[in-house]
Amino acid sequence: MMTLQYFKAQARNNAWANYRLLSSCQNLTKEELTAERTSFFPSILMSLNHILTVDWFYVSALEGNPLGIRAFDPEYPFDELAPLFEAQRKSDTKLIGLVEALELSDLSRMLLLRDDKPMREQADRILLHLFQHQIHHRGQVHAMLSGTSVKPPQLDEFFLGNEMEQAARKDDFAALGFTEADIWPEPEKQKG
Repeated sequence: MMTLQYFKAQARNNAWANYRLLSSCQNLTKEELTAERTSFFPSILMSLNHILTVDWFYVSALEGNPLGIRAFDPEYPFDELAPLFEAQRKSDTKLIGLVEALELSDLSRMLLLRDDKPMREQADRILLHLFQHQIHHRGQVHAMLSGTSVKPPQLDEFFLGNEMEQAARKDDFAALGFTEADIWPEPEKQKG
């Protein structure tokens, strides 16, 4: 797999995992969403808000218009799941678009993370950090779901190419507007 295709596949996997997790969370009651639980953030809803606000922080830097700490004002912008789900989908779509537009040389570009307190980081490191951050906190929400009436969704797969796996994600891909070719393009179409 080429470098750019790796980041493109990660961006789509990130969106897919968020979609699966938030789709499951839609089946929770308000009480289950907001109940105090053992985790870094004390509820499922607070954890999902954190995933999103950190996305806003890093995605805005990747866009070249850093929100900086304004991304966390308020720290928990959504008290209902439906608007949070929509905002997460928009953020995921924006991230995919940014990654799709990258050239190999863009990965080493230094970007401003904060304008209030100058802080710069390389684009590839921002992306790697963002994907890791998402995985970490989705895992916490996944574990918290185990204490609810909703079965946690499977999140531990990365687009295996066999027909059984493709069939299992077909409906999710349709909802997200993805194709298998988006993830695994023909070798001659890959750059970088």
